[in-house]
Amino acid sequence: MWKEFKAFAMKGNVIDMAVGIIIGAAFGTIVSSLVADIIMPPIGILLGSVDFKDIFILLKAGATTAPPYSTLADAQTAGAVTLNLGVFLNKLISFLIVAWAVFLLIKALARMQRKKDEVPAAPTTKECPYCASKVAIKATRCAFCTSELPAIG
Repeated sequence: MWKEFKAFAMKGNVIDMAVGIIIGAAFGTIVSSLVADIIMPPIGILLGSVDFKDIFILLKAGATTAPPYSTLADAQTAGAVTLNLGVFLNKLISFLIVAWAVFLLIKALARMQRKKDEVPAAPTTKECPYCASKVAIKATRCAFCTSELPAIG
């Protein structure tokens, strides 16, 4: 059983997948920072200095401190039960950015693959310079006007 597991773990696909997961996790932290630190502050300012992470609905007051709570951190410190809409919104925006980046990456890879596959085929015919008919590329004489054709090369 150990040999089978070792053979499975050392297959190229498994290693590629592991590398992809590690890079994906690192990319996720970058996108989270992009959303929290770069994108959301200007949006919050445009909406009247609203910090999205502090948008929440109080479901049950905390045992240690009575409401109102000015921030989500204050509510959580007090032990309140909250519905964290702002945190969800931040994570939703992060997901959409990651999905968009993956979409653009897949699209670019597909475009590169198409370009690689679109190698032009070698021509099989040439044009007779005298009668403009299409003749075989190896022909030395035109089949239509019987003129001698110049050599290609």
